[in-house]
Amino acid sequence: MSDIELMAVIERYLNGEMNAAERARFELLRHDNEAVDARVKEHQEFTDRIKQYGERLQFESMLNEIHDEIDVQALKDELVHHPSAIVRLWRNHHSKISVAASITIFAVLGTLFLTGYMKSQSQEAAVINLKHDVDIIKRKQTYQISNIHAAKKIAPDNYGGIGTGFAISSNGYIVTNFHVVNGADSVYVQNADGDAFHAKIVTTDAVNDLAVLKITDPSFKSLGALPYGFKRGKLDLGEDLFTLGYSKDDQVLSKGYLSSGNGYKGDTVNYQIAMDVNFGNSGGPVLDSRGNIVGVVSSKPAGSGGSAYAIKSKYLIKSIQADTSVNSLSLSSKSKIANLSRTQQIEKLQNYVFMVKVYNR
Repeated sequence: MSDIELMAVIERYLNGEMNAAERARFELLRHDNEAVDARVKEHQEFTDRIKQYGERLQFESMLNEIHDEIDVQALKDELVHHPSAIVRLWRNHHSKISVAASITIFAVLGTLFLTGYMKSQSQEAAVINLKHDVDIIKRKQTYQISNIHAAKKIAPDNYGGIGTGFAISSNGYIVTNFHVVNGADSVYVQNADGDAFHAKIVTTDAVNDLAVLKITDPSFKSLGALPYGFKRGKLDLGEDLFTLGYSKDDQVLSKGYLSSGNGYKGDTVNYQIAMDVNFGNSGGPVLDSRGNIVGVVSSKPAGSGGSAYAIKSKYLIKSIQADTSVNSLSLSSKSKIANLSRTQQIEKLQNYVFMVKVYNR
């Protein structure tokens, strides 16, 4: 089945267009073929994010239309000359205020109340109640609008997928997989606090499936000295390993061990690791118990079954040393978190591991 044919089948599956027999056969294929299952999950996430972005745009458009519909000056004039109009205002516009929380109307009502224009106790009570309600809604709207603008900044409609990356310097150089950023029109990275930064692709190594990014966003601040070191020697079979990655919207810890010194079919560039890694983990750091980077999570070759793989750290080091655009970076072999507990190590690592968001033409 060609790639185009597979995507057409996935579309029919996700849209509920298959009959019961077809759906059962396809679900069996997903169960037996991890590559197909990964494509289904990737496509589902892609379509979900597009839908979410469309809903945000629709909501913002609705807010703007409602705000334009409210004639603020006419309402102000009516309130100034007819204080009792506060009741009619609420009756006629409470649904619009509930959605739009017009800041201008709120300011008018607040000014009238504070200047003592509305003298009657019942009118004052009405204004106080309305002020309280609108203040709550205003805060909610401000939060929603900030989310909309943030989404517009970092989520254009050509969303291409996600991966994981980790810092190799304090000033914004980040390593991820080549296959994560291959063909990207633009790239953003997001830290553990949810802050997103624009990044550019500095260099790629397709042979070893590695890429180096550089954060170019002016809002980015230095990370400080890296807490981990980069191991140059080989690992022992059965050695405990762990990774932090973005298999969902926040960081996920996965633990495991070295199951083979080589990768699929004797590939010497990769380790085989017994670890639960999923879509989104690609490009994440693999660390040993002393907090040394020993590898970079890589993709699972077709037909490799349930095994996971990691590019050996020595090939990461060689790749960086061989490229003049990044060979000035110094990758220390000394870990600063070697004697910490696992939870303490993770706390130190979190700000150095990023979600990589890719957008395609």
